[in-house]
Amino acid sequence: MRALKTCYLAFLEFMKDKITENTTLAELLESPKAQKILAKYNLPCLGCPFAKFEMDATHPPPHLKIGEVCKMYGIDIESLLKELNEKLK
Repeated sequence: MRALKTCYLAFLEFMKDKITENTTLAELLESPKAQKILAKYNLPCLGCPFAKFEMDATHPPPHLKIGEVCKMYGIDIESLLKELNEKLK
């Protein structure tokens, strides 16, 4: 049982910093490296006034998630997440 708990805690630590489809747009836009990757995938949010509103700390939840954005614009979420996690970690 102790080994299972240790494994589970290690998994939680790994997932804590992993970018997922539930990562908010605001979190990603804080990173210049992430912005470059998002631009490579033609994410229209980079110049959108709504994205700037999304980054406003006073904006109440729910916050727009990268998975939702990809779904709206037909962006390959799996490829994007793979590149974000490889290059930002």
